[in-house]
Parts: sequence; structure tokens; C-alpha cells
Amino acid sequence: MLIGLTLSGMLLLIACSRNSEHDAASPGFVDNRLCIDCHPAQYEQWRGSHHDLAMQPANETTVLGNFADAVYGDGRMEALFYRREGRYFVKTEDAGGERREFEIKYTFGVTPLQQYLIEFPGGRLQALSIAWDDVKQRWYHLYPEERFAENDPLHWTGIYQNWNSMCAECHSTGLEKNYDSATNTFATTWNDINVACQTCHGPGESHVLQARAAAAGSGFPDSSYGLIDNPGDSAQRQLETCAPCHSRRQRISGESPHGKPFLDSYQPELLAEGLYFPDGQILEEVYVYGSFLQSKMYRRGVRCSDCHNPHSLRPVADGNQLCTRCHSPHPDPGFPTLTAKDYDSPSHHFHPASSPGALCVNCHMPARVYMGIDARRDHSFRIPRPDLNAKLGVPDPCTGCHQDRSAQWAEAALQKWYPARLSPTHFAEAFAAGRSGRPEAAAALQAVAADTAQAGIVRASALELLRNYPLAGREHPAAYLQDGDPLVRLGAVRRLEVAAPAVRADLLAPLLSDSLRAVRIEAARLLASLPQGALADTDRERFADALHEYRQAQWFNAERPAAQFNLALLYENLGKADSALIAYRAALARDRYYVPAWFNLGYLYNRLGRNREAEKVFREAIAALPDLGELYYSLGLLLAEENQLTAALDYLQTAAEKLPENARVWYNYGLSLQHAGRPGEAEGALRRAGELEPQNTVFLRAQAILAIQQERWPQAQAIIRRWLAIAPQDPEALQLQRRVSAQSDR
Repeated sequence: MLIGLTLSGMLLLIACSRNSEHDAASPGFVDNRLCIDCHPAQYEQWRGSHHDLAMQPANETTVLGNFADAVYGDGRMEALFYRREGRYFVKTEDAGGERREFEIKYTFGVTPLQQYLIEFPGGRLQALSIAWDDVKQRWYHLYPEERFAENDPLHWTGIYQNWNSMCAECHSTGLEKNYDSATNTFATTWNDINVACQTCHGPGESHVLQARAAAAGSGFPDSSYGLIDNPGDSAQRQLETCAPCHSRRQRISGESPHGKPFLDSYQPELLAEGLYFPDGQILEEVYVYGSFLQSKMYRRGVRCSDCHNPHSLRPVADGNQLCTRCHSPHPDPGFPTLTAKDYDSPSHHFHPASSPGALCVNCHMPARVYMGIDARRDHSFRIPRPDLNAKLGVPDPCTGCHQDRSAQWAEAALQKWYPARLSPTHFAEAFAAGRSGRPEAAAALQAVAADTAQAGIVRASALELLRNYPLAGREHPAAYLQDGDPLVRLGAVRRLEVAAPAVRADLLAPLLSDSLRAVRIEAARLLASLPQGALADTDRERFADALHEYRQAQWFNAERPAAQFNLALLYENLGKADSALIAYRAALARDRYYVPAWFNLGYLYNRLGRNREAEKVFREAIAALPDLGELYYSLGLLLAEENQLTAALDYLQTAAEKLPENARVWYNYGLSLQHAGRPGEAEGALRRAGELEPQNTVFLRAQAILAIQQERWPQAQAIIRRWLAIAPQDPEALQLQRRVSAQSDR
């Protein structure tokens, strides 16, 4: 214990904390042992917690896995785990596909699984994709259905299994990534190897100095005792303390995030397709923040620490007692909207006492399994909606347990148990329609965005989806750009991505001074595509500052392909084509399967009139991604543009085979066949395009012209009649009708 430590001894610990291996992180951090002196109870709670054991040096007390010459093999990947002279090793395939020995440097996590980190040149630590199942005491693969080639970025030696970039910030304290883009190397440092006191409370140097001086009677502390972060200040402050690691987000600043609002250092994901189900339930590994923001509990001021001990991380009560602390016949007076009721009773949950169905969390916080064995609960605290399962296929906790029953059965049971229960319109229906591009979604999404009873993240996500509907509504989201919820402002900015340049300049310019970096840099990103002179002179300096922040956010993440891609787009918008080409290539060097970079690189070469290089890019892309039909389509169009019609037809035919439901592919394939003098095949391809999109008059026009060229007048008349039924006043259709009628009369 450090009780009675002298001031000089304390300062020595402060200095020493910055000079050990992998330390020397950020100024103001102190040795974690100093916290024990004044906070022994909190330290004892924290010791042995998941935060304490988040990352550790590999040794006999930390390694949980079987390294007694244990063999793992699944037909895709093999590994031998063993010890030698007190050190831990694995023999498995390297980045070149050859089996060789690697030493385990650190353990990562503790239960239900433990991963292992291996040191590589360039300061990299890589997470082995074979992990230890601490519950079943076995080795298992994190991706049991996949086999990644050694050059795949998802291979355990690849960029997406890199600790420095993907994991480090949330498993260590005072971490500095220190990525050098010029050499593609890391010099990552930390203050504490694990998640310790200063992760949540900020660098403690000032706090320790003030507390010691006050105890010695030689100084007066300020109101916070020098703490940079005080999570107990408010529910919002507490959430923003936890959010950096318990959210799906992107770091957007290399500056210290401590003491700053969450959106000043991070840009969180909204309820995007692929991450969340249409009703907001967790789909991918999104952690807690985006779910909790959707909940009524968040909007009523519930804090993370109301349910979780912030030091031990354990729930503050077991089983249903955790919920009945507030939801009971005598509810917590701190939450006046609570209904007094006996919830922990069969009269509410209609399941036998002590059965799984009687547990509050199983109905209101259903779990989803990640990393193969790690079940995590949804924190949106929603009421079960089997009707949405029937309509949209979203998960439903009722049929999740009763897998032999239907959603209709579950909905009928709920209607019987709760006769007064209503199933109001849910934003899920608007989101599902918007994700599918259905025309009716525009009005529904606008209604969700305007509904202030909805959570901010829901309204923001509706605005973001409205990018798919540039003509939806004539009003622009000026009011949303001034909303008190920063996520709504962020969604409103993204909504303007499809607005006319003049509208964009007028509405986004004020956002360049937004109080939060996440909003400022999104506004700058969209304004960067406008022509010079679009902004007023008074806005240009603020634009330059915000654009600099956006560029710095990408450079902070420059080891990631997405950041290089964002830089390339920015360079294109600024007219710096050569820099854009370099950045697109940099994205592909980091991930050869990064699809947007292949397309944009090829299109940029095409716009520059460098079609040979564009052709080379698309051929490289097809070699990397041979199943992606869009690449064959792009190459086919390029070859057609170059009058290499025979080769173009081969690629367009392949594209049509790989994208049989894409009307535009069939349309262009048909036009190319027509130009090649193969009218019979052209007719079939154009007819297929029309069948897929029967209301598309462009496709009908192409069919009509082909029929006219073949002098098949009755067929041409029938096609033009369908065309005029959709567009009665189309002048070209009327002109062709007169021409065809005259020919028919002859």
C-alpha cells in the first residue's frame, strides 16, 4: 500500500510512470498505484474486473489457454500451442501461408474468451484468430465459416486484426497510437496496459497534486479536485465517459478526448443498415451506446451506474432484483414517470417463476452472440413486437425462445395477456422501406425525422436515409440543423448531401461553427465539393479551419483504407487528381478487397481520359474480386466506350449473368448487342430490362426504336402505347407514334 507516501515519492512515481517499456504516453498521467492511497475500496472493486484484465503480459498467471502441446485444426487452419522456458508459443501459418513459430506477447481479455497478441515488425501487434473458450476450455476459431487467404486483410496477420488500429485504445489507458504513414509503422505507447482509473477519470497528475497539497494543508483544491473527467456529474457526462469504448464509432481527433464532449473526439455510427435491424435492434457488434440512446430509460435520466458498478462492472443486483429496484409497486421517486406495479410476477410476465421467461432481460434485453461465444444484451430496453417479426423479419424474443412457434402465435398471446396493448406504427417500417428504396418511404422517413417524441439517434438515422430521396419534400432541413441534439444535426448535414449546391452552401455554412467537431467536419466534407466562390467571403476562413479538422481526422486514421478513401474523395473534390490517385492506391494497398476504391480509381482514370489505365484497374479488381458483377459491368462499359465491342459484350454478358435482377445492366447489354448487329439477342436483353422495371420509359424507348429499326410496326405500336400510358405527353413518344402509324397505314 502507498499510504503515507511523501510528496517527493509521489512525484517520483509520476516521473517513473512515463519511462517504462511501452509507457511514456500522454502528459499528466500518473502511476495507477497512486490511486490506491485515497481510493482503496474502489481499487479493490476494480481489481480482477474485465477492465483490470483487459490486456496483460503473457505469463503463467495470465494465460488461460492450453499450451501443453495442444493442437487445433479445423480443415482450414491448424495451430500447435506450447511452452518453452516459461514463454508461450504458437506454430501456425504466417502472412505468406507458411507455418512458423510465433511467441505470445500479451493476453487480450479474460472471459468468456481470451485472445492472444503476437508482435510483428513495424511496431504491430496482431490478434490471433484462434481464441481460447474459457467456459468450455477449448480452442476455437473466431470465424468458423470462413477461410481467409494469407493476403486477406481479415487474415490474422492482416489490417483488420491489428491491435494498434482496431483494439488498443479501448484495452489500455493513456494510449498513443503513433502511426507513421510514411513508413507504415507504429510506435504505440500506453500509460497503463489495462483499462485503469485514468481511462475514465482522465490524466490524474493535477488531481493527485491537489489532493496531496490539501491533505498537507498547503493548498486549496478546485471544485473538481483537479479531475479532468468526473463521470458522476450528470447522466449525460457519465454516458459520454463510457461511450468512447462502448460504441461503434470513429476517432476523429488525435487530441486528448478527456474532458470533451463525445462528438468532439468521435463520430458515432447511426442506425445504419448492416449494423442494426430496421427496428434498431443490434445486428453487428455495435456495443451499447447506439442502443441505449434509443431507450426511454436514457431519456428519463437513467445512468450507466444505476445498473452497473462502475469499478467492478458487475450489475448492482442479481436477476430481476436489478430491474425491480425501480420497476416495482413502490418505484424509485427519482423517476416520477414510472408506473407502480408488481412486474416480477406471473401476472405481468405470464411465465412460471424462476423460469427463463420470467427474467426481465430475456424479454426486454434479448442477447445476440458475437465472437462465436460472447452473448451481449441489447440495451434499448424495448417491448417485444412479434408483429414486426412477421412484417419485417426482425428478431423477436418470444419466438427466439419458442422457436417452434410463429410470430402470429406470439402476437396473439400478447394480445390475450394485454388486451389494452397497442402496436403503434414503428419507425422500423419506414426504415425497412427506406433501405429498400421504396418510393413510399420518403414521406414516412420525413414523419420520423419530425417526430420529437422519437430518440435523437432515430430521427438522425431517418434524415440520413433521406439521402436516397433527393426529391422528397421541397423543404430543406434547416430546423434540424439547429436541433439541440447533435446527432440530429449530424443526420441533417448528411441529408443535404443530395441538395443543390446553392442550397448546400446556404444551409451548411453556419454549421462550420458548430460546437462539436463531428458536425463541423461533416459540413466541411460536403462543402468541399462545391465550386470555388460558392461560399461567402465571411465563411471561407471557417471552412478552411473545419476542412483542416476533417483532413486531420483522416490522417489520424491513415492506416485504415476507409481514411485513405475519404482523403481521395476530398482530393477529387478539390481538383487534386494526382493526390486522389495516390490515396486510392493507398487504400487498396491496405485492403485489396476495398471495393469502393477500385471503382473510384477506375472512374477517375476514365474521367482523366486515361482509359488504358482505367482498364488495367478494372482487370486488377476482377482478379481480386471475381464474383463482383458490377466490376464486369464497369469494364464492359469502358470497353464499349473504346469501341472494343466484342470484348465489351463478353464482360456485359457476364455482368448480366451475375446481376440478373439489375435492369440497367440488361439495358446496356441490349444496346451493345444492338450496336453489334445482333438484334434478336438485343431484343431479349431489352425486354428483360423492361420486365424488371416496367415503368421505366427509357427502357421502353430502346425497345421501340429497336422494333422500328427492324420494321416490326405492330410490335413498335404496342411498346409505344405502354410508353404513353406512363408518360402521355412525352413528345418523343408522340412523334414516334405518328411515324409508326404512318408506316402501318402504308
